[in-house]
Amino acid sequence: MRKIVNRTGMINLKLLLTSNGFYTDVIKEQFLKLINGATDKLDVAIITTASPQKENNRFAQKAKEDFNEMGFQNIDFIDLEIDNLENLTHKDVIYINGGNPFNLLFHTKQSGADSILRQLVLKNVAIVGVSAGAVLLGPNIKVVHFFTPQMDTLNTKDFSALGLTDKLIFPHYDREDLFKNSTSKTIEERLKEFETLERCEITRLKDDEYIIVENLFNNL
Repeated sequence: MRKIVNRTGMINLKLLLTSNGFYTDVIKEQFLKLINGATDKLDVAIITTASPQKENNRFAQKAKEDFNEMGFQNIDFIDLEIDNLENLTHKDVIYINGGNPFNLLFHTKQSGADSILRQLVLKNVAIVGVSAGAVLLGPNIKVVHFFTPQMDTLNTKDFSALGLTDKLIFPHYDREDLFKNSTSKTIEERLKEFETLERCEITRLKDDEYIIVENLFNNL
């Protein structure tokens, strides 16, 4: 399913928000249209910070394979926790892999990568957010705490995220097995409860869905 979000504004963006990265051929095709460039000449960074397996995470490895298949030749894994973030500033594509959203948010802010990523979007760099990475690109990650507070081993106080889009993403909307709870409520029932409590609207993304954000109304 294709979802395109266009917002009238001063800033042109290249954001692709997904649950599972390049999960379908359609998502790959839309990504290639988004970057509109020769893939063999573009540098890619796969941010691995959200997963404890880092670059050995199977989804990070799958992302590298997908990039290779699309013709990309220069692909680096970058961990915001330990690597030199100067390397990010020379990339044309940033792929933020999934995992623990709280750890990802913490290290994105602590390392200063949040400022770097905001600067990169102004330079027409394409950013792909996958699962936790997609949530990170929105205003906050409160919905993650609502559904999976047990993942927050850092005792997060500030849930504000990058705000590169106003979309509050809930990935894996079709995966009831990932979000079981003692009340036996469905994902949709819990999302409606959250929306009422927070007075917000959640954008639901199934595993084969995506959103492209091309414009931002507010200045970064």
